[in-house]
Amino acid sequence: MQKQYDENYFQHWYRRGDIGGPQRLARKVALAVSCAEYYLERPIRSVLDIGCGEGAWRAPLLKLRPKLRYLGFDSSEFAISKYGPRRNLHYAHFGDFARLRPCPPVDLLVCADVLHYLPARELQRGLPGLAELCGGVAFLETFAREDEFEGDHVGFQPRAASWYRKQFNAHGLRGLGSHCWLSPSLADQVSALEGS
Repeated sequence: MQKQYDENYFQHWYRRGDIGGPQRLARKVALAVSCAEYYLERPIRSVLDIGCGEGAWRAPLLKLRPKLRYLGFDSSEFAISKYGPRRNLHYAHFGDFARLRPCPPVDLLVCADVLHYLPARELQRGLPGLAELCGGVAFLETFAREDEFEGDHVGFQPRAASWYRKQFNAHGLRGLGSHCWLSPSLADQVSALEGS
């Protein structure tokens, strides 16, 4: 049975479950924004959120940077039909980013809590698009087989951290820590002790 990202899913995990709550999300957003701005040496102006769900990142991002352009994509028909027009969310599967280029490279690319649920073939198909669409920093919150994490374990793909690192590095992304990855266009700005 295929996992359904329907109203019940979002009610369970994002309202009743409230994993970490709005304060935790605000800290995560602030971390990603700060990291991108550090390497870009200016305020961020554009964010692409792949696997955005209901667009939870949008409000805290706009609170920090009211003029930024936010664009989200998700495969949840429920989230897109309910919030799409108001929050600039659009329908797409991760694998669609093998060809989908909805915007120029963005300052901050977000793909939070998505990759560890994808089959390897779909992840590998869409990942080159993420690298191309990232002009600053990618926040790729991903959990590996070695991690103990709180949350949804249905459909979790228990892959090694080294497997993810190899996939990201193959497309020119440089690890910065705390789920942040520097875009291929900025990779030469990383000092020897910063990147992985």
